[in-house]
Amino acid sequence: MRRREFLGALGSAVVMPLAAHGQQLATPVVGFLSGRSLASDSDVVAAFLRALSASGYINGQNVVIEFRWADGQLDRLPELAADLVERKVSVIFAGAADVVAGALRVAAATVPVVFATGSDPVAARLVTSLNRPGGNLTGVTVITNSLWPKRLELVRELISPTPLIGFLVNWNNVTHAPAMRELDTVARRIGQDVMALNANVEGDFEVAFATLAEKRASALVVSDDALFTNRRLVLTALAARHGIPAIYGRREFPAAGGLMSYGASTVDQYYQSGVYVGRILKGAKPADLPFLQPTKFELAINLKTAREFGLAVPPSILTRADEVIE
Repeated sequence: MRRREFLGALGSAVVMPLAAHGQQLATPVVGFLSGRSLASDSDVVAAFLRALSASGYINGQNVVIEFRWADGQLDRLPELAADLVERKVSVIFAGAADVVAGALRVAAATVPVVFATGSDPVAARLVTSLNRPGGNLTGVTVITNSLWPKRLELVRELISPTPLIGFLVNWNNVTHAPAMRELDTVARRIGQDVMALNANVEGDFEVAFATLAEKRASALVVSDDALFTNRRLVLTALAARHGIPAIYGRREFPAAGGLMSYGASTVDQYYQSGVYVGRILKGAKPADLPFLQPTKFELAINLKTAREFGLAVPPSILTRADEVIE
């Protein structure tokens, strides 16, 4: 989707809502809930709209999308979810299910919910099983716990020696505790010292990087979190200023000047979620839609940033990279 077409499709969500509420019986309304912002997620919104279009639903024509952005303020998510329920939307898509799990359970009592999550929805007690969700919730799950150790391995492959590697975590994100335990297990097995640093507001970033510099950490692994994605320009700038190479979970970071990223394709997750929303609008029940798991994982590296850090990227990484930014 070209930028002009995307902005036109998105803009209709701004000009249409008042008219749409008067036609709610005829025109389905989709609630779109995210912990991030439009500025950081325009590409995934475009994928979501593209999937709806493939299902025959065009925003502003035969469906209206009500966007709710938390802009990294995750404590706003329950209130935003409740607002969508109050507006009696036809289906809710949530891109921050890990943080707003309780609110989604409440919403699912009356509204079908499709969500993209980075944790196990069964362990979170959102559904009974991945194959048979059994309720009013379904979606796409990327169980990121297994991806964090992979990022640790990539950093060690790129940077040697690595006596101490930092890990930036938002402990307010409930999914991070089990992931951190898995990372610690892997680190002990390979003999790698790691240090976890908490950041739950932007003001914590500077303190975290100062600590990394004081402890002479050789690299940083940044966990998956809406706060970090929304503030990626700040994080990549701090990494450059303190001379600490970092690996992230989304390709938007190396695109913004970060060193590298490894994770599931977010664009693909949102496209698959859009497909499920389209199917529900046509009458499918979430209980009959098994959870999808992405098969596309992306490794991106910024060679310009690598040179600024004085790093020679080995061919073993270059040949595996899905995107190389010069």
